[in-house]
Amino acid sequence: MNANESVQCEINFDDDYYLVSGFDHPKLPIIKQGKIELSEWGLIPSFAYSDEMARDIREKTLNARSDTIHEKPSYKSAIKNQRAILVVDGFFEWQHEGSTKIPYYIFPKDNTVFNIGCIYNRWTNKLTGETLDTFSIITTDANPMMEVIHNSKKRMPLILSKSDINTWINPNTDINVINNLMKPYPETEMDAYRISKKASNPGINRNYPGIKDRVDDPKEYSPH
Repeated sequence: MNANESVQCEINFDDDYYLVSGFDHPKLPIIKQGKIELSEWGLIPSFAYSDEMARDIREKTLNARSDTIHEKPSYKSAIKNQRAILVVDGFFEWQHEGSTKIPYYIFPKDNTVFNIGCIYNRWTNKLTGETLDTFSIITTDANPMMEVIHNSKKRMPLILSKSDINTWINPNTDINVINNLMKPYPETEMDAYRISKKASNPGINRNYPGIKDRVDDPKEYSPH
């Protein structure tokens, strides 16, 4: 954000997130134009007419592909003028080696933050009047480094430079400008290392600071 731009903060955010599953639909602070709001991960589009339909859709909308975002009914309205930024210090991805999944922590090489491009929607339950703020993370093709790490799908989050944040969240930005921003982030600005295989176990608590610690012992990932 520009130093002279006023941002209204409408959140009371006391949770620490180190590794959480998107399928738990955590509430995270996202930056919109002029304000920061808590929003649940997993976008619910306005056409969802019931709780059941909303729950079903949001299991499939954690990520929105940049190459089909203008075609998918859940996303094509939001990408026009409901864009936001999720600020993180890094993210996790898994590499496949045969039957073994090796978790990686990916972070900015300059140890600052990643500004992840998102879309959002405020969904209203037409039966109860309840409203939910929800969002999806946009993904792009992987850069060369992420192709090696995320070697199954070869995707990565849309990461924007600090200088592009205001352009992205401005609802009046021309859509052609937005399309040009949806590209892989340079691998020269990123770094990564392997972490504990505990990161792959959803049956345990993975939300603690040490989950991001580097692990270099090859025995950690041995299938035996």
